[in-house]
Amino acid sequence: QVQLVESGGGLVQPGGSLRLSCVASGITFRLYHMTWYRQAPGKQRELVAHIQMGNIPVYADSVKGRFTISRDNSKNTVYLQMDSLEPEDTGVYYCHAENLDYWGQGTQVTVSS
Repeated sequence: QVQLVESGGGLVQPGGSLRLSCVASGITFRLYHMTWYRQAPGKQRELVAHIQMGNIPVYADSVKGRFTISRDNSKNTVYLQMDSLEPEDTGVYYCHAENLDYWGQGTQVTVSS
């Protein structure tokens, strides 16, 4: 049973921070590239950050310098540290394991004054 559970979202003011977590089960976590996506109302889901098995991170230009992706293979968890949040960061955030068609419920991030 593959399961991805995202958490850590909430309401934050511009300039604030949030730390998202995604716990995976049912897979050999250390063998998968992991990706964070987000989807804002009326928009396509977009890639936010990606981390390979070897812990090499890649970021979308829109979040580079503000977000940090990391993983802890001992906990089957991928994290997204979000700093200097902007209203444009608002959306539902999802994690995804490469080549697997399984998604969690996502976690809502709202950035508003």
